[in-house]
Amino acid sequence: MSEYKMNTKCVQGGYQPGNGEPRQIPIIQSTTFRYETSEDMGKLFDLEANGYFYTRLQNPTNDYVAAKIAELEGGTAAMLTSSGQAANFFALFNICECGSHIVASSSIYGGTFNLISVTMAKMGIEVTFVSPDCTKEELDAAFKDNTRAVFGETIANPALTVLDIEKFAKAAHEHGVPLIVDNTFPTPVNCRPIEWGADIVTHSTTKYMDGHGAAVGGAIVDSGNFDWMAHAEKFPGLCTPDDSYHGVTYAEKFGKEGAFITKCTSQLMRDFGCIQSPQNAFILNLGLESLHVRMPRHVENGQAVAEFLQDHDKVLKVNYPGLKSDPYYEIAQKYLPNGGCGVVSFELKGGKPAAEAFMKELKLAAIETHVADARTCCLNPATSTHRQMTEEQLIEAGIPAGLIRISCGLEDKDDLIADLAQALDAVK
Repeated sequence: MSEYKMNTKCVQGGYQPGNGEPRQIPIIQSTTFRYETSEDMGKLFDLEANGYFYTRLQNPTNDYVAAKIAELEGGTAAMLTSSGQAANFFALFNICECGSHIVASSSIYGGTFNLISVTMAKMGIEVTFVSPDCTKEELDAAFKDNTRAVFGETIANPALTVLDIEKFAKAAHEHGVPLIVDNTFPTPVNCRPIEWGADIVTHSTTKYMDGHGAAVGGAIVDSGNFDWMAHAEKFPGLCTPDDSYHGVTYAEKFGKEGAFITKCTSQLMRDFGCIQSPQNAFILNLGLESLHVRMPRHVENGQAVAEFLQDHDKVLKVNYPGLKSDPYYEIAQKYLPNGGCGVVSFELKGGKPAAEAFMKELKLAAIETHVADARTCCLNPATSTHRQMTEEQLIEAGIPAGLIRISCGLEDKDDLIADLAQALDAVK
């Protein structure tokens, strides 16, 4: 459906039923698939034929939905995972191993920061974090001979910094490695990182793509643009024979358009099993069908709330790239001309005590460890999602102790502002 526009792809991408087939994507709630002969199944295990044999690796429902997300992002292949965290881990670990190095923006979701800096470090993979605002010289200095990937978020959670995708992509490519971008907050409706040079795009589909707090999931999309064989010495997993699949060399057999996702499915999903359930994939697709309708309302509400907070005398600072006063406004106009998302973060003048008082008085906005939902939710990241970070790391990531993150849902913006106003009245 490459010739169709975004709105049409959201509704009809990924699955085209044949004559007499279900109009809605079918839920294939089966762990296994039957074959007539051992030879037929053997071809699947040898990657000589397409098909399904065990849902831990692949499932038709999941593949239909992954195909839609690939179309939305402008990629050549995609896969679903059990969560956004699994998607980021798979995307990185698919090309990293013990002894590898990652360059990552310091302004990313706390769980991803911990994944890279702590858990993957235990696996022998080191990281250098750089400011999203770093100069080209500072960015280049972060690379090492063993660097295998660059990672960042289009709009960081919750600091709301905006990644200069072209700058990071150019640096990555000059050093012979891909750029991986988590595009969860803008979704492909508001930004398509591949068009700006990103090679791999990830999502927590739990957020706007589902949009209703119903199904946890993640997705990985390959642009099909990165030439793995041109840098074969850096990526032996893709460019040398895989003994666990009878010596197949992914980059040769599946080309740059399919090698990354095929290896990620055949190896990592096989061994780690972080599959998204077919039921969750079905629910995700229902959310995708209205994504293009919901995102403009989220942006409208986020903009209205940010403008209200900006003028409030108890608010020290508001982070929202749609505000002209925001340091990322200009770069957001480049990458996010239709707006970014409905998430706003702001710091109260009274710090942590003020944040606690504010949170207690909210009526409409629920306190949840969640964002990007149809319902408005609110959080103090330093005491929840980012509480594993040190004070120094919090400051580096742009998350002071008194920071509030509010995810504006689809309610009436006047009702949201009224709720914030009455809660701010309780702050002394």
